[in-house]
Amino acid sequence: MPWTDADLAEYAPPERITRLPSWLTGQLAATATGLVAEALASDGLRRPHFLVLSALAERGAASQAALGRRLLIDRSEMHALLSELEQRGHVARVRDQHDRRRMLVDLTPAGARALKRLDKHIEAAQDALLAPLSATDRRQLERLMARLVEHHRRSK
Repeated sequence: MPWTDADLAEYAPPERITRLPSWLTGQLAATATGLVAEALASDGLRRPHFLVLSALAERGAASQAALGRRLLIDRSEMHALLSELEQRGHVARVRDQHDRRRMLVDLTPAGARALKRLDKHIEAAQDALLAPLSATDRRQLERLMARLVEHHRRSK
């Protein structure tokens, strides 16, 4: 059920909850998700589109299956995402030069331009999220969060 502005105006969780790092990160994650979704929607895209374009830009062409495994996107969702990106001219399926039977997904020049545009939108969303922090505080927060993410990734 979506909450109304009136509901949100009355939202007052107990203080013992609002001091918990887990609650704070959840609140911040929800805000960040909204800001990023809004930034990407300005180009008619969603987070998974940005993820795929970024992966192709960073690591080059890949098979659809390999890309899905690398990004933890299931086959049917990956197929739909690539079809949408292909319709926009952001990706193309090309023959693998090493195995002519296999098709690879690659970023097109239009996709690279779109990614550059999206990077600016994402950067603006990050700035909005971190607006009250100084540059030094932002770097410290990023370092601490990266350390926590890495710790918990290794402990799985």
